Parts: sequence; structure tokens; C-alpha cells
Amino acid sequence: MTQLCLVRHGQTDWNLEGRYQGQSDVPLNANGHAQAKSLAAQLNGQTFAAVYASDLMRARETAEPLARDKGLPVQIDIRLREINQGEWEGQLVDDIKARYAELWAQRTGDPASVRPPGGETVGEVAARVHAALDDIARLHPTGAALVVSHGLSIATAICRARGIPVGQAYTVIPENVQPVWMEWESK
Repeated sequence: MTQLCLVRHGQTDWNLEGRYQGQSDVPLNANGHAQAKSLAAQLNGQTFAAVYASDLMRARETAEPLARDKGLPVQIDIRLREINQGEWEGQLVDDIKARYAELWAQRTGDPASVRPPGGETVGEVAARVHAALDDIARLHPTGAALVVSHGLSIATAICRARGIPVGQAYTVIPENVQPVWMEWESK
């Protein structure tokens, strides 16, 4: 089994504002850059066979100091992106709850199969993220791989690794730059 270190990107201004980022390409803020540097120092003693990241700027900017310290390139995989929030991207969560009250209630009740307008379901996110992690595990059957991604994307992996239904992914989203270590077996 492959050892994975999954890391959610550093902080963005949209994190602070309570906006749904989804696949919008939002950069790290100053604190997010500091978090990435601090994480690189924290993981200094770890050996990684490879560093992977989502193609979104906030994930790449978090991965770069880590990869640079390890002398490894950041390998980009678009499948590691955050959930596509469709029309909800860029909106404040409280505004979404008010404007889309009925759909919000449906999605809260069944996030694995209910999507925001023009977006993805949690089940669809899990399918693409798990396929990416399966491929990474096949490429690195021994050793560890570092994967910098997004909160919900990582939460779907946590669900699979811990045997939690993917519909509960919103309950296990890690904090920004919190490393989550797991054994990953390809399917």
C-alpha cells in the first residue's frame, strides 16, 4: 500500500470571507503563503517519492515550497481539483442558503447525489479524486507521495480510507495545511 500525505491548500481571502471557492482559481493570501512555508518546514524530515497538486493556483502555491525543499517537481493532476460549485462559486455560504433554501436542504440531506446548479455532486468528486489517488498509488507502490488538494476532495479520500459514507464528507474536511496521512490501496 502507498502512504499518502494529503494536504489542503493554504488560506485564501475567500476562506476568510466564507465564500464557496470551488474551481475558481483563487490565490493564497499572505497567511496562506506563510502556512505553506511553515508546512514545508514541518515536513522537512519526511521523504516523498513525488509531489502532486491540483492545477488550481492555491494548491500549486502550497505545493511549491514543499516540492522545492524536496528537490521534486510539482506534478499537476486536474482530477485533484475541488468540487465544481457551479452557480454557487464565489458566493457567500449564508447567501446561498438564503437564495437556494430548498436546493440547499436537498443537498445537505444527500450531498452524494444532489448538485448545485451547473456543478458536481460529492459522489462525482469522489470518483475523480479516488481515480487520481489510485493512479498515484500505482505509480508509487512503496514510499510516500505528497498530494496538495482541497478540503472536500481530501474529505472524500478520508471517507474511503475510514469506511465512512461519502455523503458525510463535509463532516471530515481538514483545516488548511493540515497533513492527513493514510494508507491508500488502489482499486
